[in-house]
Amino acid sequence: MDSLLITIILASYFGVLILISSITAKGANNQSFFLGNRRSPWYVVAFGMIGATLSGVTFISVPGWVISSQFAYMQMVTGYLVGYQVIIYFLLPLYYRLGVTSIYTYLQQRFGFWSYRSGSFFFILSRTIGASARLFIVASVLQLTIFDSIGVPFWVSVLVTITLIWLYTFRGGIKTIIWTDLLQTFFMLLAMGLTLYFIFKNLSLSGRGVWEEIQSRHLGQIFFFRDFVTNRLHFVKYFFGGMFITIAMTGLDQDMMQKNLSCKSLKESQKNMNWFSLLLVPVNFLFLLLGAMLLIYASKQGIALPASSDDLFPFIVTQGYLPGIVMVAFMIGLIAAAFSSADSALTALTTSISVDLLGKVDSGEQQLRRVRHRVHLVLSLVILAFILLFRALNDRSIIDTLFTIAGYTYGPLLGLFGFGLLTKFKINDRLVPVIVVIAPLCTYLIQYFSPLFLGGYVFGFELLLLNGLLTFGFLWLIKKAG
Repeated sequence: MDSLLITIILASYFGVLILISSITAKGANNQSFFLGNRRSPWYVVAFGMIGATLSGVTFISVPGWVISSQFAYMQMVTGYLVGYQVIIYFLLPLYYRLGVTSIYTYLQQRFGFWSYRSGSFFFILSRTIGASARLFIVASVLQLTIFDSIGVPFWVSVLVTITLIWLYTFRGGIKTIIWTDLLQTFFMLLAMGLTLYFIFKNLSLSGRGVWEEIQSRHLGQIFFFRDFVTNRLHFVKYFFGGMFITIAMTGLDQDMMQKNLSCKSLKESQKNMNWFSLLLVPVNFLFLLLGAMLLIYASKQGIALPASSDDLFPFIVTQGYLPGIVMVAFMIGLIAAAFSSADSALTALTTSISVDLLGKVDSGEQQLRRVRHRVHLVLSLVILAFILLFRALNDRSIIDTLFTIAGYTYGPLLGLFGFGLLTKFKINDRLVPVIVVIAPLCTYLIQYFSPLFLGGYVFGFELLLLNGLLTFGFLWLIKKAG
């Protein structure tokens, strides 16, 4: 693409984000930053959360999954739906009843100081690593497709990106994020829609012919019921994995719940989640359909597939195989995907550190504002440092490992909240920091040795459930009588 056109596109997009920030941040205070003054329209939150849930990794990776797992991901999406119902009718009423700013305040009220700090620490750890890794992956694609061609070093492009995110979030926080997510979700879906439209047009496929073409190439299987022990695509593994991933990584995640808590009431928050969960089904299906159509298009056009499945979408779009408008939409969608993940994570991390670790929620308006501004800036620099570290390591397997580690940290949260909600026991609070370290380690060892000692069993996404159950079991051992 022409460097001038790229510059105009990026400047225009960033300009719109800054404009949204200037409008939404007028008269903003700490309650605006943390909870949007609890005035966010539920329908805006619902649509914006689609982009935040998909993120840059999903935007790039889901189409490529069709190569190895066909449409098996939809099994997980069915599990998502059940998980969202647990959030809607159990967790959201709890959070609204307690009137919390940080959802981890529940752990303090239920168990004590060390449980509270352990829960918030694991969220901060996982979100910092996860947000940095996600932004790194997208930044690497942008560097390869845009910035290398115009001579901009990687550290400069990432520094500018982090600075822009900081600029439009440091004042309005969640009040701004709600509206920028709306814009960013629109561009992600636009990129997907335009790509599908032009592929269908070029291949002269529509309706039933599309699915018949997909099935003829053995790309369209959704449900997998054979070989439960060794097949990680088995329906049961995907369904329950999806269910508990939703409960843990949405319902027990400050980032995702902070947006829901910004709605005017519990009823509106529940309405938001119901519509959001329903919209997520066709959106995920369309991304998988996009992956299948990209493969069919590549086959019919004689295009050699890239070595990594993650490169399927960006490779075909950026190599001139489709009209230029698709590439423009893809670039904006990619930027939107990166920002929708990083900006909300930065805001949620600032909230958790200010409220949970520093305990400044009752320190007065001005002092709390100063604290969160400093935390917001330091976190921006920490994420920048992580991204540059990932670049220096330059090893995709390490990044995948970091994602796995971040995933492990949600297991203790699942166990802590589960024990609190499903039992009435008190626990020895001082031992909780030890348990939330031991449980993930035991989970890793069980997963590592399962092929040898569990009849060849291969864990899939249900590993999170195992982690949560181990945490629950260890908490049972330290419960107090009476």
